Amino acid sequence: MAIRFEKSFTQQEPIPEEAIARAAEILRSGRLHRYNTAPGETAEASLLEEEYAAWQGARFCLAVTSGGQAMQIALRATGVKPGTKVLANAYTLAPVPGALHAAGAEVVLVEIDRNWHTDIADLCAKADATGATHLMLSHMRGHICDMDAIMQAVRDFDLTLIEDCAHTMGARWKGIRSGNFGHVACFSTQTYKHMNSGEGGFLTTDDPDIAARAVVTSGSYMLYGAHGAIPEEAVFRRQRLEAPNSSARIDNLRAALLRAQLPGLEDNVRRWNERYDVLSRGFAAIPGIRVPERAQHEAYVGSSFQFQVTGLAPERIPELVAGCAARGVEIKWFGADEPQGFTSRFDSWRYLGDVPDLPQTRAVLATTCDIRVPLTFAPEDCAVIVQIAGEELAALGT
Repeated sequence: MAIRFEKSFTQQEPIPEEAIARAAEILRSGRLHRYNTAPGETAEASLLEEEYAAWQGARFCLAVTSGGQAMQIALRATGVKPGTKVLANAYTLAPVPGALHAAGAEVVLVEIDRNWHTDIADLCAKADATGATHLMLSHMRGHICDMDAIMQAVRDFDLTLIEDCAHTMGARWKGIRSGNFGHVACFSTQTYKHMNSGEGGFLTTDDPDIAARAVVTSGSYMLYGAHGAIPEEAVFRRQRLEAPNSSARIDNLRAALLRAQLPGLEDNVRRWNERYDVLSRGFAAIPGIRVPERAQHEAYVGSSFQFQVTGLAPERIPELVAGCAARGVEIKWFGADEPQGFTSRFDSWRYLGDVPDLPQTRAVLATTCDIRVPLTFAPEDCAVIVQIAGEELAALGT
C-alpha cells in the first residue's frame, strides 16, 4: 500500500506561552493602540521596534500592519510618486506588484535566470533603457541573488534599492544580513513567514529622512516621538508635514506576540535549514528533478523549498501535483495560466497595464514547484515527502 503523508502544510507551531500571557494582560488593560499608553509606560510596539532594529543591525525600525504596507510606505518614503519608474524582478508574489501599483509606480519587470535570481544583464539593460530610479528587489522564496552584482548596478544607474525580505528574515549574503544592502528593507510577519503575528511587518533603514517619512506615513500623527527606533526630532521637523497618513500602525497585541518570538528566531533558522537540507538532498537525487545549487556564501532560511521538474512536459506537471495531493503532499506550481491560492504569474497582474512578455521567466516558472516547510514537520517527515514525490514522478513515466 502506498505511503501517505498525514501532517498539515499550514499548521504552525504555537505562539510562546509568555506571549499569550502578555497578550492577556494587554487585552485586560484595553490599551491595544500603540499610542494609548499609561504615564511612564513604553508601548509594546515601541519596544518591539527597538529590539528588532538591534537584531537586524539597522539604525531605525518601523513596525506596521503587514509586509505589503511596509513596501508601500517604503516606496513613498523613498520618493516614488505616480509615474515613477521602478524596476522589479518578475518572480514574486502579488503583494509586491500590489504595493508598486498602490504607490503609483510605473513598473518595469525584469527577467529571472534559471536559478530564480534577478537576471543582472536584463536589469542593467532595462535600467539604462527606461531611466528607472528605483529597484524593488524581491528575495522571492528566500533565494538571494548575487548581491555584489546588484549593488554594482545600483551604483552604476544611481538606483534607490528597496529590499523585499519577506522570505529572508535571518538570511545573509557574505555575512551581511538580508535587508542591510538597500536604502530600505521590508519584512513580513504574516503567519507563514519567519515570525507569526497573523499579519504584520517591519521597515528598516539607516537613512534618517526615510525613517522619519516612513513613521509619519505609517500614521503617527504628531506622536512619532513615542516610536522605539527613530531619528532625532530635527529630522521629523523637516519631514512631518510632507508625509501622508496611511494608518498602517501595528498594535500592541501583535507586538507582544512578536517580541516573544524574536529571541528564538536564530534557532528556528537552524531548524528550518535542517528540514530544507533533507528536502534538497532528496529531491536532487530524483531523476527528472533539478534543484539549483545555492551559493556557498548564501546563508538561507529554508522555510519553503523549490524545485524544477525537468522530466515532464510542463503541461503534465499538474498531474504530479494532483498525484502528490492525493497522498497528502501539497505542492504549488508557478506555471499555471490562472492564479491558484497565493501563487500567481506576472501576466496575471493586469492592473500593471500592458506588461511585455518575459519569455525567460515564463520558461523557468513553467517547471517551478514549491513546498511549504512548517516547523511542525520533523526531518523524517521531509524524507517521506521526498519519497512520495519521487514515486509519483516515476509513475508518470520520467
